[in-house]
Amino acid sequence: MLNIVGDGKFGRAGTAGFASIGDMLTPPTNPTSDEVLAAVRRHWEPGADAATHLPVGFGAHHWRIDRDGTPWGFATVDSDTALRPLGETASAYAAAARLHESGVPGVVSPLPTSDGARLVPMGGGGLSVTPWLDGRTPTAAEALAGARRTVELLEALHAAEPPAELPGWVPRAPAGLAELVEEATRVPWTSGPYGEPARKALRARLSEIATWAERHRELAERAAESGHWVPTHGEPHHANQLIVASGQVFVDWESLRCAPPERDLLDIPSHLREQRGARPWAVELFRLEWRLSEIAEYVDWFGLPHSGGADDDAAFAGLCEELMKGPD
Repeated sequence: MLNIVGDGKFGRAGTAGFASIGDMLTPPTNPTSDEVLAAVRRHWEPGADAATHLPVGFGAHHWRIDRDGTPWGFATVDSDTALRPLGETASAYAAAARLHESGVPGVVSPLPTSDGARLVPMGGGGLSVTPWLDGRTPTAAEALAGARRTVELLEALHAAEPPAELPGWVPRAPAGLAELVEEATRVPWTSGPYGEPARKALRARLSEIATWAERHRELAERAAESGHWVPTHGEPHHANQLIVASGQVFVDWESLRCAPPERDLLDIPSHLREQRGARPWAVELFRLEWRLSEIAEYVDWFGLPHSGGADDDAAFAGLCEELMKGPD
């Protein structure tokens, strides 16, 4: 099985990429909750007394950290992958902290360790802890209704002075993706219940994948030559928003990058994008970026052994959704 997005260092079964961070809904064996708790005590809060794995999110493992029997922190273990190297994640968290310290609204950044770091090695990846916030994730409908407030927060972020630690955006779609997918899908996938359905779905859309990849390359070159790059969250959709007593905030800042502002505007209603002055070609670029990087990650996912659990169900639905999209 050809490895699309990783180099084999951190993944399962000798491969890496998004597949190395599957099974988010069940507690991992590495690290264990006890290991997470010990690390939190050592680096952040000696009085922490419990770490409870939370079956939330899709892409990293999370734990609720209690102190004196009440929620104190939200711990995350990010994987080290080719698409998101751990060093860039550490830099993104440090940059988010600078933005928070400078008063940019809506930024929830990881807490510093006792020596000032925002990320420590853990389980082949990196552990961070953010403050526990009493709030809830809005539904997609609620986020749409509150899109104007989202735009206001994004405008403040985009107007902020880029921190020195802020990584720059680079295209996330692997070079030569169409050829890699064609090569990877030539023979049957016996990796699990979704192996063959995923392979056949990909084979049926090879021509479209090639078209999308070429268009993405052209637009990425245009973006590299354009001006006006700003701090961008990268994934400010409703699942990364939280409604708290003080209002709306963004969480999950590992995707923070200096990039064209359109990177943050994909889920904003078109009339608000137009008011914001979004350039259609840049919106198209980041829609294609999302689609192609998702496809690459799912190729790795279903080319590896999998059992057909809840994460696999969601991943296969995600693959089918990306493959069935028309041109933007």
